[in-house]
Amino acid sequence: MLYFYNTLTRKKEFFNPIKAGFVSLYTCGPTVYDEAHIGNFRTFMFEDLLKRVLILSGLDVKHVMNITDVDDKTIKRASEQNKSLRELTEDYTQRFYNDLDWLKIIPADEYPLATLHVDGMILMIRTLLEKGHAYKEDDGSVYFKVDSFQDYGQLSNLVFEEQLTTSRIISDEYSKETAQDFALWKGWKPEDGEVYWDAPWGKGRPGWHIECSSMSVEYLGEHFDIHCGGVDNMFPHHENEIAQSQCSSGKPFVNTWLHSEHLMVEGGKMSKSEGNFYTINELKSQGFTPENIRYQLLSGHYRTKINFSLAKKQEGEKVIRRLGDFKVRLMAELNQDSQSEDLPAEYKIFKEKLFIDLDTPNALAVFFEYMRKMNTKIDSGLINIDEIVSALLFVEKFDYIFGIIPNDDITPDEIKTLAKKREAARIEKDWALADEIRSNIDSLGWEIKDTPSGTKLSKK
Repeated sequence: MLYFYNTLTRKKEFFNPIKAGFVSLYTCGPTVYDEAHIGNFRTFMFEDLLKRVLILSGLDVKHVMNITDVDDKTIKRASEQNKSLRELTEDYTQRFYNDLDWLKIIPADEYPLATLHVDGMILMIRTLLEKGHAYKEDDGSVYFKVDSFQDYGQLSNLVFEEQLTTSRIISDEYSKETAQDFALWKGWKPEDGEVYWDAPWGKGRPGWHIECSSMSVEYLGEHFDIHCGGVDNMFPHHENEIAQSQCSSGKPFVNTWLHSEHLMVEGGKMSKSEGNFYTINELKSQGFTPENIRYQLLSGHYRTKINFSLAKKQEGEKVIRRLGDFKVRLMAELNQDSQSEDLPAEYKIFKEKLFIDLDTPNALAVFFEYMRKMNTKIDSGLINIDEIVSALLFVEKFDYIFGIIPNDDITPDEIKTLAKKREAARIEKDWALADEIRSNIDSLGWEIKDTPSGTKLSKK
């Protein structure tokens, strides 16, 4: 039983997909004029969490995330860097894919590029013109006629009669919550250079809003299940998507809208001038692991503002180390076969928290309390093999959702080399050298233990 807070209705609703057992999911992707920053990834991480929970519940998910590779920003940046639009956007698109992979975000099924889907956008604009929901201007631009759609403002809760103006807006992005006719197609201007397509009403390029409407409909159909994004996309982008999509098809557009809140960085709004603007590569250089970033971004509820901070890195490392140590302890106790495939009772509670609007803080609390209980049992020697297997199954499910337990050996090569030298010294019975190497390893933040099954290294 899944329940999500639907922005469209302002309440938590039981999620009932249009097609039984299948979910159609569209998420607004990056505008590839620069590297994506940690604020962008707060939204992408929430969407990854959503998809994982949907899959955990037994649903098949078709996920489409667009890549905006033509808009005001991309054209301007390409001109500033004296590059072609394609050269600029291909570079940043690949960087985005690399960041997704490093952060262990499950890839979308489709990543449609706006530049490869302009024909579909032209068809949708033509339909809107024919139905009287759009009009042409002398410069070759086409605008959506906002007052032709009575439900405009339903998503962002605008009071239409009070907000309507007669002015038009050509910019792709605008934050003033005023209902204005917006550009579906932008007539060519000299500063656009060679970036244009031919349309029946003149050469130019699509507006940002029509891109998502056209591509989501092409890949998921005119009526689909879930559309996601950050709260900053709610108005005008998602509001405009609803208007143009429903006016084009005459059908409902999306059943459930989910939006993640803003990410605060170092206690304030992220800004280059404030020195709190972080890309993934910058965080890597600060020593962050993907697990640490995932923990910071997923430990707070997606509909609340959370604060990302470099100072929280150490706290995250401790949590991740505890999780890794718990898994290692369980594996060490796995000394005989078991036919058990049962999950502990706590797993049901863990799922219930996630299934009610992705309540990650309480889901984490359930798992951490279970981990404390099981560690106590291991310490006392009262744990049995079925409990160990059950716990390992829970760890697997937990990590599928959160992705914060390191799967690979994270021991640096330098530490491994020192451990091998120490082992050689022990074989030669050079105890003084072995102790010196142990101290060296200790000073580098690692602990070495000699066990019956061999030498074990762990981060302090």
